[in-house]
Amino acid sequence: MNSDLQHTLEVFPKIDFKNNLVNWFLAEQRNLPWRLNKDPYRVWVSEIMLQQTRVETVIPFYNKFMQLFPTVADLANAEEEKVLKAWEGLGYYSRARNLQSAVREVHEVYNGQVPNTPERISKLKGVGPYTAGAILSIAYGIPEPAVDGNVMRVLSRILTIREDIGVPKNRKIFEQAVRALISHEDPSAFNQGMMELGALICTPTNPACLLCPVREQCMAFESGLVNELPIKSKKKAPKQVELVVGVIKNNDGKFLIQQRPQTGLLANMWEFPTAELKSNLLSKGDTLGFFLTEEYKIEVEELAYHFSIEHVFTHLIWKIDVYVGNTIKESNSLTTHKWVSLEECKNLPFPVVHQKIYQQIEKSQF
Repeated sequence: MNSDLQHTLEVFPKIDFKNNLVNWFLAEQRNLPWRLNKDPYRVWVSEIMLQQTRVETVIPFYNKFMQLFPTVADLANAEEEKVLKAWEGLGYYSRARNLQSAVREVHEVYNGQVPNTPERISKLKGVGPYTAGAILSIAYGIPEPAVDGNVMRVLSRILTIREDIGVPKNRKIFEQAVRALISHEDPSAFNQGMMELGALICTPTNPACLLCPVREQCMAFESGLVNELPIKSKKKAPKQVELVVGVIKNNDGKFLIQQRPQTGLLANMWEFPTAELKSNLLSKGDTLGFFLTEEYKIEVEELAYHFSIEHVFTHLIWKIDVYVGNTIKESNSLTTHKWVSLEECKNLPFPVVHQKIYQQIEKSQF
Protein backbone atom coordinates (compact mmCIF):
# COMPACT_ATOMS: atom_id res chain seq x y z
CA MET A 1 0.00 0.00 0.00
CA ASN A 2 1.45 3.38 -0.97
CA SER A 3 2.18 5.81 1.84
CA ASP A 4 -0.42 8.43 0.78
CA LEU A 5 -3.25 5.89 0.81
CA GLN A 6 -2.01 4.40 4.07
CA HIS A 7 -2.00 7.82 5.73
CA THR A 8 -5.48 8.63 4.37
CA LEU A 9 -6.91 5.36 5.69
CA GLU A 10 -5.35 5.92 9.12
CA VAL A 11 -7.40 9.10 9.63
CA PHE A 12 -10.46 8.11 7.58
CA PRO A 13 -13.70 7.48 9.57
CA LYS A 14 -13.97 3.83 8.50
CA ILE A 15 -16.76 2.79 10.86
CA ASP A 16 -19.07 5.69 9.95
CA PHE A 17 -18.46 5.11 6.24
CA LYS A 18 -19.06 1.37 6.52
CA ASN A 19 -22.25 1.72 8.59
CA ASN A 20 -23.73 4.49 6.45
CA LEU A 21 -23.07 2.59 3.23
CA VAL A 22 -24.42 -0.77 4.45
CA ASN A 23 -27.53 0.74 6.08
CA TRP A 24 -28.29 2.75 2.93
CA PHE A 25 -27.95 -0.31 0.72
CA LEU A 26 -30.14 -2.50 2.92
CA ALA A 27 -32.86 0.16 2.92
CA GLU A 28 -32.64 1.42 -0.69
CA GLN A 29 -31.36 -1.45 -2.83
CA ARG A 30 -33.04 -2.04 -6.16
CA ASN A 31 -35.26 -5.08 -6.58
CA LEU A 32 -33.14 -7.08 -9.03
CA PRO A 33 -33.78 -10.74 -9.97
CA TRP A 34 -30.32 -11.97 -8.98
CA ARG A 35 -30.89 -10.63 -5.48
CA LEU A 36 -33.79 -13.01 -4.79
CA ASN A 37 -31.34 -15.31 -3.02
CA LYS A 38 -27.60 -15.76 -2.59
CA ASP A 39 -27.19 -18.90 -4.66
CA PRO A 40 -23.56 -18.66 -5.88
CA TYR A 41 -24.44 -19.94 -9.36
CA ARG A 42 -27.09 -17.22 -9.82
CA VAL A 43 -24.70 -14.57 -8.50
CA TRP A 44 -22.02 -15.84 -10.87
CA VAL A 45 -24.25 -15.71 -13.96
CA SER A 46 -25.44 -12.19 -13.10
CA GLU A 47 -21.92 -10.86 -12.57
CA ILE A 48 -20.73 -12.25 -15.91
CA MET A 49 -23.73 -10.75 -17.70
CA LEU A 50 -23.25 -7.38 -16.01
CA GLN A 51 -19.69 -7.00 -17.27
CA GLN A 52 -19.73 -4.02 -19.67
CA THR A 53 -23.54 -4.20 -19.88
CA ARG A 54 -26.21 -2.05 -18.25
CA VAL A 55 -28.49 -3.51 -15.55
CA GLU A 56 -31.64 -2.64 -17.53
CA THR A 57 -30.32 -4.57 -20.51
CA VAL A 58 -29.30 -7.60 -18.47
CA ILE A 59 -32.55 -8.21 -16.56
CA PRO A 60 -34.60 -9.88 -19.37
CA PHE A 61 -31.59 -11.88 -20.57
CA TYR A 62 -30.86 -13.05 -17.04
CA ASN A 63 -34.47 -14.13 -16.42
CA LYS A 64 -34.59 -16.07 -19.71
CA PHE A 65 -31.16 -17.63 -19.10
CA MET A 66 -32.11 -18.83 -15.63
CA GLN A 67 -35.32 -20.35 -16.97
CA LEU A 68 -33.33 -22.31 -19.54
CA PHE A 69 -30.36 -23.16 -17.31
CA PRO A 70 -31.52 -22.90 -13.65
CA THR A 71 -28.69 -24.99 -12.20
CA VAL A 72 -24.99 -25.70 -12.67
CA ALA A 73 -25.89 -29.11 -14.14
CA ASP A 74 -28.30 -27.59 -16.67
CA LEU A 75 -25.70 -25.19 -18.04
CA ALA A 76 -22.90 -27.75 -17.92
CA ASN A 77 -24.90 -30.24 -19.99
CA ALA A 78 -26.34 -27.75 -22.49
CA GLU A 79 -25.30 -27.56 -26.15
CA GLU A 80 -23.05 -24.55 -26.74
CA GLU A 81 -25.24 -23.39 -29.63
CA LYS A 82 -28.26 -23.17 -27.29
CA VAL A 83 -26.20 -21.22 -24.75
CA LEU A 84 -25.04 -18.76 -27.42
CA LYS A 85 -28.63 -18.43 -28.66
CA ALA A 86 -29.78 -17.55 -25.13
CA TRP A 87 -26.94 -15.01 -24.92
CA GLU A 88 -27.78 -13.56 -28.34
CA GLY A 89 -28.05 -9.77 -28.10
CA LEU A 90 -25.94 -9.38 -24.96
CA GLY A 91 -22.67 -9.23 -26.91
CA TYR A 92 -19.17 -10.17 -25.75
CA TYR A 93 -20.00 -13.81 -26.49
CA SER A 94 -16.69 -15.09 -25.11
CA ARG A 95 -18.27 -14.43 -21.70
CA ALA A 96 -20.90 -17.10 -22.41
CA ARG A 97 -18.39 -19.66 -23.68
CA ASN A 98 -16.03 -19.06 -20.74
CA LEU A 99 -18.93 -19.25 -18.29
CA GLN A 100 -20.10 -22.59 -19.65
CA SER A 101 -16.54 -23.96 -19.69
CA ALA A 102 -16.04 -22.95 -16.04
CA VAL A 103 -19.45 -24.27 -15.01
CA ARG A 104 -18.58 -27.62 -16.58
CA GLU A 105 -15.43 -27.69 -14.44
CA VAL A 106 -17.49 -26.91 -11.33
CA HIS A 107 -19.93 -29.68 -12.29
CA GLU A 108 -17.20 -32.26 -12.86
CA VAL A 109 -14.51 -31.31 -10.35
CA TYR A 110 -16.48 -29.74 -7.49
CA ASN A 111 -19.65 -31.83 -7.68
CA GLY A 112 -21.68 -28.82 -8.81
CA GLN A 113 -20.67 -26.63 -5.85
CA VAL A 114 -19.15 -23.26 -6.79
CA PRO A 115 -15.78 -23.00 -4.95
CA ASN A 116 -15.77 -20.79 -1.87
CA THR A 117 -12.06 -19.96 -1.63
CA PRO A 118 -10.17 -17.25 -3.56
CA GLU A 119 -7.56 -19.77 -4.69
CA ARG A 120 -10.00 -22.22 -6.29
CA ILE A 121 -12.58 -19.84 -7.69
CA SER A 122 -9.93 -17.66 -9.33
CA LYS A 123 -8.71 -20.63 -11.38
CA LEU A 124 -12.04 -20.97 -13.17
CA LYS A 125 -12.08 -19.74 -16.76
CA GLY A 126 -13.35 -16.18 -17.10
CA VAL A 127 -13.38 -15.54 -13.34
CA GLY A 128 -11.14 -12.55 -12.69
CA PRO A 129 -10.50 -10.78 -9.38
CA TYR A 130 -13.73 -8.75 -9.55
CA THR A 131 -16.01 -11.70 -10.29
CA ALA A 132 -14.28 -13.86 -7.69
CA GLY A 133 -14.69 -11.15 -5.06
CA ALA A 134 -18.34 -10.59 -5.97
CA ILE A 135 -19.26 -14.27 -5.71
CA LEU A 136 -17.29 -14.85 -2.50
CA SER A 137 -18.68 -11.78 -0.73
CA ILE A 138 -22.29 -11.87 -1.97
CA ALA A 139 -22.91 -15.62 -1.94
CA TYR A 140 -20.58 -16.77 0.84
CA GLY A 141 -20.15 -13.71 3.05
CA ILE A 142 -16.36 -13.71 2.67
CA PRO A 143 -14.78 -10.21 2.94
CA GLU A 144 -13.06 -10.17 -0.46
CA PRO A 145 -12.87 -6.98 -2.56
CA ALA A 146 -14.96 -6.73 -5.74
CA VAL A 147 -13.44 -3.80 -7.60
CA ASP A 148 -14.85 -2.69 -10.96
CA GLY A 149 -15.00 0.69 -12.68
CA ASN A 150 -17.93 1.84 -10.53
CA VAL A 151 -16.10 1.00 -7.32
CA MET A 152 -12.87 2.66 -8.46
CA ARG A 153 -14.77 5.83 -9.32
CA VAL A 154 -16.47 5.89 -5.91
CA LEU A 155 -13.23 5.29 -4.01
CA SER A 156 -11.33 7.84 -6.10
CA ARG A 157 -13.75 10.44 -4.79
CA ILE A 158 -14.24 9.12 -1.26
CA LEU A 159 -10.49 8.88 -0.59
CA THR A 160 -9.25 11.38 -3.23
CA ILE A 161 -7.15 8.70 -4.92
CA ARG A 162 -5.42 10.27 -7.91
CA GLU A 163 -4.08 7.14 -9.60
CA ASP A 164 -5.41 6.63 -13.13
CA ILE A 165 -8.29 4.13 -12.99
CA GLY A 166 -7.71 3.30 -16.65
CA VAL A 167 -4.33 1.72 -15.87
CA PRO A 168 -4.83 -1.99 -15.02
CA LYS A 169 -2.05 -2.20 -12.43
CA ASN A 170 -3.72 0.55 -10.35
CA ARG A 171 -6.64 -1.76 -9.58
CA LYS A 172 -4.47 -3.22 -6.80
CA ILE A 173 -4.50 0.15 -5.00
CA PHE A 174 -8.30 0.13 -4.92
CA GLU A 175 -8.42 -3.50 -3.81
CA GLN A 176 -6.16 -2.57 -0.89
CA ALA A 177 -8.51 0.27 0.01
CA VAL A 178 -11.53 -2.06 -0.02
CA ARG A 179 -9.74 -4.57 2.18
CA ALA A 180 -9.16 -1.80 4.70
CA LEU A 181 -12.77 -0.59 4.60
CA ILE A 182 -14.95 -3.66 3.96
CA SER A 183 -17.50 -4.77 6.52
CA HIS A 184 -16.60 -8.15 7.99
CA GLU A 185 -20.09 -8.42 9.45
CA ASP A 186 -21.85 -7.98 6.08
CA PRO A 187 -19.38 -7.99 3.18
CA SER A 188 -22.23 -8.79 0.79
CA ALA A 189 -24.10 -5.56 1.58
CA PHE A 190 -20.85 -3.58 1.61
CA ASN A 191 -19.69 -4.67 -1.86
CA GLN A 192 -23.16 -4.42 -3.36
CA GLY A 193 -23.54 -1.03 -1.68
CA MET A 194 -20.36 0.20 -3.37
CA MET A 195 -21.64 -1.01 -6.73
CA GLU A 196 -25.09 0.49 -6.14
CA LEU A 197 -23.59 3.80 -5.03
CA GLY A 198 -21.58 4.02 -8.24
CA ALA A 199 -24.55 3.07 -10.41
CA LEU A 200 -27.17 5.36 -8.85
CA ILE A 201 -25.49 8.21 -6.94
CA CYS A 202 -21.77 8.59 -7.62
CA THR A 203 -22.18 8.57 -11.39
CA PRO A 204 -19.45 9.54 -13.90
CA THR A 205 -21.03 12.94 -14.56
CA ASN A 206 -23.38 15.01 -12.42
CA PRO A 207 -23.17 12.82 -9.29
CA ALA A 208 -26.08 13.26 -6.88
CA CYS A 209 -23.89 14.28 -3.94
CA LEU A 210 -26.78 15.71 -1.92
CA LEU A 211 -28.41 12.27 -1.88
CA CYS A 212 -25.21 10.40 -1.08
CA PRO A 213 -25.33 8.35 2.15
CA VAL A 214 -21.56 8.77 2.67
CA ARG A 215 -21.31 12.44 1.70
CA GLU A 216 -19.99 13.38 5.15
CA GLN A 217 -17.09 10.95 4.72
CA CYS A 218 -16.34 11.92 1.10
CA MET A 219 -13.05 13.77 0.91
CA ALA A 220 -13.65 14.93 -2.67
CA PHE A 221 -16.99 16.49 -1.69
CA GLU A 222 -15.40 18.23 1.26
CA SER A 223 -12.59 19.65 -0.87
CA GLY A 224 -14.64 20.42 -3.99
CA LEU A 225 -12.86 17.86 -6.17
CA VAL A 226 -15.82 15.68 -7.15
CA ASN A 227 -15.78 16.74 -10.81
CA GLU A 228 -11.99 16.29 -11.09
CA LEU A 229 -12.05 12.65 -10.02
CA PRO A 230 -11.55 9.94 -11.02
CA ILE A 231 -8.53 10.40 -13.25
CA LYS A 232 -8.95 8.21 -16.31
CA SER A 233 -6.85 8.07 -19.46
CA LYS A 234 -8.71 8.27 -22.76
CA LYS A 235 -9.22 5.12 -24.78
CA LYS A 236 -7.96 4.79 -28.32
CA ALA A 237 -10.53 5.49 -31.01
CA PRO A 238 -12.10 2.24 -32.28
CA LYS A 239 -10.74 0.87 -35.55
CA GLN A 240 -13.08 1.06 -38.55
CA VAL A 241 -13.44 -2.08 -40.66
CA GLU A 242 -15.29 -2.08 -43.99
CA LEU A 243 -17.17 -5.28 -44.75
CA VAL A 244 -19.39 -6.48 -47.55
CA VAL A 245 -22.06 -9.08 -46.77
CA GLY A 246 -23.79 -11.33 -49.28
CA VAL A 247 -27.38 -12.47 -48.78
CA ILE A 248 -27.35 -15.28 -51.34
CA LYS A 249 -30.50 -17.27 -52.18
CA ASN A 250 -30.60 -20.61 -54.02
CA ASN A 251 -33.32 -22.17 -56.16
CA ASP A 252 -35.01 -23.64 -53.08
CA GLY A 253 -35.42 -20.19 -51.56
CA LYS A 254 -32.79 -20.84 -48.89
CA PHE A 255 -29.92 -18.60 -47.86
CA LEU A 256 -26.23 -19.32 -47.45
CA ILE A 257 -24.81 -18.82 -43.95
CA GLN A 258 -21.38 -19.52 -42.50
CA GLN A 259 -20.17 -20.34 -39.01
CA ARG A 260 -17.45 -18.10 -37.59
CA PRO A 261 -14.15 -19.63 -36.36
CA GLN A 262 -14.01 -21.38 -32.98
CA THR A 263 -11.85 -18.62 -31.50
CA GLY A 264 -11.84 -14.84 -31.69
CA LEU A 265 -14.60 -12.30 -32.04
CA LEU A 266 -18.13 -13.81 -32.07
CA ALA A 267 -16.66 -17.33 -32.15
CA ASN A 268 -18.92 -20.14 -33.41
CA MET A 269 -21.80 -17.82 -34.26
CA TRP A 270 -23.59 -17.89 -37.61
CA GLU A 271 -23.64 -15.09 -40.17
CA PHE A 272 -24.19 -14.36 -43.83
CA PRO A 273 -21.03 -14.64 -46.01
CA THR A 274 -18.81 -11.70 -45.12
CA ALA A 275 -15.73 -10.34 -46.83
CA GLU A 276 -13.44 -7.59 -45.60
CA LEU A 277 -12.55 -4.78 -48.01
CA LYS A 278 -8.76 -4.58 -47.92
CA SER A 279 -8.08 -2.60 -51.10
CA ASN A 280 -9.78 -0.35 -53.62
CA LEU A 281 -8.65 -2.36 -56.65
CA LEU A 282 -12.01 -4.13 -56.86
CA SER A 283 -15.49 -2.72 -56.36
CA LYS A 284 -17.44 -3.93 -53.33
CA GLY A 285 -19.64 -6.13 -55.50
CA ASP A 286 -16.66 -7.66 -57.28
CA THR A 287 -14.89 -8.23 -53.96
CA LEU A 288 -17.89 -10.14 -52.68
CA GLY A 289 -18.28 -12.09 -55.93
CA PHE A 290 -14.63 -13.14 -55.86
CA PHE A 291 -14.95 -14.13 -52.19
CA LEU A 292 -18.03 -16.28 -52.87
CA THR A 293 -16.32 -18.06 -55.74
CA GLU A 294 -13.11 -18.71 -53.82
CA GLU A 295 -14.63 -19.54 -50.43
CA TYR A 296 -17.85 -21.36 -51.40
CA LYS A 297 -17.30 -22.35 -55.04
CA ILE A 298 -20.63 -20.77 -55.99
CA GLU A 299 -21.57 -18.48 -58.84
CA VAL A 300 -24.11 -15.71 -58.39
CA GLU A 301 -26.33 -14.40 -61.16
CA GLU A 302 -26.02 -10.76 -60.15
CA LEU A 303 -25.09 -9.01 -56.92
CA ALA A 304 -27.21 -5.95 -56.20
CA TYR A 305 -26.53 -3.43 -53.42
CA HIS A 306 -29.40 -3.52 -50.92
CA PHE A 307 -28.56 -1.39 -47.85
CA SER A 308 -25.81 -0.36 -45.42
CA ILE A 309 -25.58 -0.94 -41.69
CA GLU A 310 -23.09 -0.07 -38.96
CA HIS A 311 -22.26 -1.91 -35.76
CA VAL A 312 -20.08 -0.54 -32.95
CA PHE A 313 -17.96 -2.71 -30.66
CA THR A 314 -15.77 -1.29 -27.89
CA HIS A 315 -12.62 -1.62 -29.99
CA LEU A 316 -13.86 -1.50 -33.58
CA ILE A 317 -16.67 -0.35 -35.86
CA TRP A 318 -18.08 -2.53 -38.61
CA LYS A 319 -19.26 -0.52 -41.63
CA ILE A 320 -21.23 -3.01 -43.71
CA ASP A 321 -22.68 -2.90 -47.22
CA VAL A 322 -25.23 -5.63 -47.87
CA TYR A 323 -25.65 -7.14 -51.33
CA VAL A 324 -28.26 -9.68 -52.46
CA GLY A 325 -28.08 -12.22 -55.26
CA ASN A 326 -29.30 -15.57 -56.59
CA THR A 327 -27.05 -18.55 -57.24
CA ILE A 328 -26.47 -19.98 -60.68
CA LYS A 329 -24.25 -22.79 -59.44
CA GLU A 330 -23.62 -23.99 -55.90
CA SER A 331 -21.19 -26.38 -54.26
CA ASN A 332 -22.36 -29.54 -52.51
CA SER A 333 -19.32 -29.78 -50.21
CA LEU A 334 -20.10 -27.30 -47.43
CA THR A 335 -18.70 -27.89 -43.94
CA THR A 336 -18.87 -24.73 -41.84
CA HIS A 337 -21.58 -23.37 -44.16
CA LYS A 338 -25.16 -24.36 -44.90
CA TRP A 339 -28.35 -23.29 -46.65
CA VAL A 340 -31.24 -22.29 -44.37
CA SER A 341 -34.57 -20.49 -44.49
CA LEU A 342 -34.93 -17.12 -42.79
CA GLU A 343 -37.16 -18.84 -40.24
CA GLU A 344 -34.36 -21.29 -39.41
CA CYS A 345 -32.01 -18.32 -38.86
CA LYS A 346 -34.12 -17.36 -35.86
CA ASN A 347 -33.19 -20.60 -34.09
CA LEU A 348 -29.44 -20.18 -34.60
CA PRO A 349 -27.10 -17.86 -32.67
CA PHE A 350 -26.50 -14.82 -34.90
CA PRO A 351 -24.62 -11.63 -33.97
CA VAL A 352 -27.00 -8.69 -33.53
CA VAL A 353 -25.92 -7.02 -36.76
CA HIS A 354 -26.68 -10.16 -38.79
CA GLN A 355 -30.04 -10.51 -37.01
CA LYS A 356 -30.81 -7.03 -38.30
CA ILE A 357 -29.77 -8.09 -41.78
CA TYR A 358 -32.11 -11.10 -41.93
CA GLN A 359 -34.93 -9.03 -40.42
CA GLN A 360 -34.44 -6.43 -43.14
CA ILE A 361 -34.32 -9.11 -45.84
CA GLU A 362 -37.49 -10.66 -44.44
CA LYS A 363 -39.27 -7.29 -44.70
CA SER A 364 -38.12 -6.71 -48.28
CA GLN A 365 -39.25 -10.24 -49.34
CA PHE A 366 -36.10 -10.79 -51.37
